[in-house]
Amino acid sequence: MPSPGEGWVSDRATPRRSLGVMRRSADLLHEARQQERAGRIPEAIARFGSAIAAAEQAGEHTVLAEALRRLAILRHHGNESGQAHALCRRSYEIARQIGNELLAAEALNTLGGLHLAAGKVEDARLTFLEALELGGSRKELRARVEQNLGILANIQGELREAIARYERSLEAYRGSGDAQGCAIAYHNLGMVSADRGRFHAADCYFREARSLAERVGDLHLRGLCLVNHAEVDVMRQRFEDARQKAEEALAVFDHLGARGPKAGAYRVLGMVYRETGRPALAEARFLAAIELAVAAGSVLGEAEASRELAILHQAMGRNQDALGVLNVAHGPYSADWTPERTWST
Repeated sequence: MPSPGEGWVSDRATPRRSLGVMRRSADLLHEARQQERAGRIPEAIARFGSAIAAAEQAGEHTVLAEALRRLAILRHHGNESGQAHALCRRSYEIARQIGNELLAAEALNTLGGLHLAAGKVEDARLTFLEALELGGSRKELRARVEQNLGILANIQGELREAIARYERSLEAYRGSGDAQGCAIAYHNLGMVSADRGRFHAADCYFREARSLAERVGDLHLRGLCLVNHAEVDVMRQRFEDARQKAEEALAVFDHLGARGPKAGAYRVLGMVYRETGRPALAEARFLAAIELAVAAGSVLGEAEASRELAILHQAMGRNQDALGVLNVAHGPYSADWTPERTWST
């Protein structure tokens, strides 16, 4: 017989203890998201872990699937790509088991982003399309998947398709009042504008993206905006502005404990020092970028930093060194790809 404090509400009701655990798992998930938005990543990771444990105990599979997916994203940002894939795959499997197509599509969209970050372009494309087929009727999810398919188009040099997808995504985000989604869309429109040499437009998009990222408290996106805006400053020969933005981005990523994105900031600093006649500092920053990219498993980031290092070596007359690093830079990816485009989770 249950004690009075643990009794059944009725013969068919859920035990009060289980109801309490279910509420607790949802509360922990909410708290974890708050910590994540505030940039308190170790605390967010701990809360997501607690939410997962509580959801498993209560059999609350909806909370479990979402907590696993969100934790996968943070593990990815912390360069733990293997664990991130495993968590996201488990989220997908649980969502399918309970017949929740939206949660399954969310997990696929995140999994596609993990493939994208690892340079598995075709795997990413197929996974995003599967997510779109499964959950595309939901405007919010469709906006994120369109964003990610735009990134893929951008990688493959299909800039018109990329712009069209980014603009459709932005329209959907605006329609649903999603400021964070709008910030991501503006960021990626800035990237494709820079790829087309439209630096003034890129400057405007990055300013708008960073303003929105700051408003919603998305520190990771703010850091990416700073890095990519800094690269536009280099192209416009605004070297001091570029240096300041890249240094600020490094501080953001240090605060978040996100080592992988720091590779982009070091790469831009290397470009600044190369273009201002400080080759030793430039080489040190490029090598740091390559080391961070390799540690993060970012093939694309490694290729981009290697390409910039090769340009430096050529300018220094070190042609053999340049040829060595160009073998990495000219991998199976478009030379126009920059690893700091941000996919929509």
